[in-house]
Amino acid sequence: MTSFRHKKLNPWHYLLLSFAFLIIAGAFVLSFSEMRTLAPLSFIDALFTATSAVCVTGLIVVKTTDFSLLGQIVLLILMQLGAIGIMTITTSLIQLIRGNLDLEQRLSFSQLQDSINLKSSDGVLQFILRITFVTEIIGASLISLGFYLQGFSPKQAIYHGVFQSVSAFCNAGFSSFDNSLIGTHWLVKYTVMALIIIGGLGYFVIYEVYHNRRFRNRFSLNTKIVVYTSLFLVFMGAFFIFLVETNTSITDSLFQSVTARTAGFNSVNMGGMHMVSLLVITLLMFVGASPGSTGGGIKTTTFFIVNYSIFKVLRGETSINIFNRHITHKIILRALALVVVYFMAIILASVLLLLKYPFGFFDTFFEVISALGTVGLSLGITAQLGMYGKIIIILCMFLGRIGPATLAMITLRKQKEIKIKYPEDRVVLG
Repeated sequence: MTSFRHKKLNPWHYLLLSFAFLIIAGAFVLSFSEMRTLAPLSFIDALFTATSAVCVTGLIVVKTTDFSLLGQIVLLILMQLGAIGIMTITTSLIQLIRGNLDLEQRLSFSQLQDSINLKSSDGVLQFILRITFVTEIIGASLISLGFYLQGFSPKQAIYHGVFQSVSAFCNAGFSSFDNSLIGTHWLVKYTVMALIIIGGLGYFVIYEVYHNRRFRNRFSLNTKIVVYTSLFLVFMGAFFIFLVETNTSITDSLFQSVTARTAGFNSVNMGGMHMVSLLVITLLMFVGASPGSTGGGIKTTTFFIVNYSIFKVLRGETSINIFNRHITHKIILRALALVVVYFMAIILASVLLLLKYPFGFFDTFFEVISALGTVGLSLGITAQLGMYGKIIIILCMFLGRIGPATLAMITLRKQKEIKIKYPEDRVVLG
């Protein structure tokens, strides 16, 4: 009699299944939602919108204002669940149903969530929910005040404030206005910027900063890299945008730099920006947010490790040390692998779109990076895509959301210790 060995699903499988289920369920709900326009929503457009919401991207083929109130609430729910992370919810449900996770599952979950230590995975859902809702409530209050000062009625101000707050903290980029946040009150813009930054730092960085705020020397290397790199990218991007866009204020320059870090809002007309500014925004979208956050991209830590390692190698150093901590070659190779995989995905998706559509190279390149980085900024291509193009962008958004976690799981689960060491040899470079 043949016996079958029960094979447990690892967190990677739960992540894929949970996101796929939520996207498909959301697409079905949106496809049957009442639209404010006469034309019904096709399933491919509903699938595109649901994927964009769950993957907290913000790219749209249908205006958010075209959805009824129920449809917009569904979008809010999809954004919230996508940002919190279905993997976190799934793991917590497993703990409730089956008891505590075993050591193998806890290790996998901890690695998947980019946690600094194993015990951080215990009670992670409670911490994430508390941080998420407290931050969003404060943000919604300030944004609602900004809209009220701008002339909206209290009811309208509260609704738009809640929508923008959830979307900003989730780094989703969906707006309840057709022109995003162009021309809004300064209080709205600065509050949205703060929400984007907090959501993009990562839950474990927030946890560590909150509990060790009195003892800065206790911050881990991961937290230091995330904070310093995030500040550098924000101010560097704002400086170049302000320098090139002579008619753009400091506030809007900062806003566009912050929102390019996977949020997707815009306070200026993207089509009217200089090519240099768009290139800077493209680079910011490629880097994205930080590990364990609501944003996408290759992540700030990957960006820092790769560039710092290159700098050290060019100086002739073979040992990479940061803040009196040594970075192993395994971490450097994983960072390089992630950058190469992302770049290959960008090239492949761009080529597939250019073969079908007569778009310009940069516009296509920008759109693909925005999808893979789960940003949501667009130069106008999205609305012109047919089913073929929408499927490609859907796959890009999905890969951009679960890609880093998937790659981490694959590399961590397939680590092999090579006991045979071959003789070294030289290869000519350059």
